[in-house]
Amino acid sequence: MPNPKRRHSKSRRDKRRTHYKATPATIVECPNCGESKLAHAACRSCGYYNGRKVVVVAE
Repeated sequence: MPNPKRRHSKSRRDKRRTHYKATPATIVECPNCGESKLAHAACRSCGYYNGRKVVVVAE
């Protein structure tokens, strides 16, 4: 396996890593109850997803 002959600088390493950044989670409003929820996930407050009840929520 080829190995680098000389050490790469920190700025060169960091330039390569500029595109590796964390993205915030997408928060949307539940169309059933209006609470905030994660996109593509069942609502924690009402248990609805895609217009139908999928999770029984304990009160």
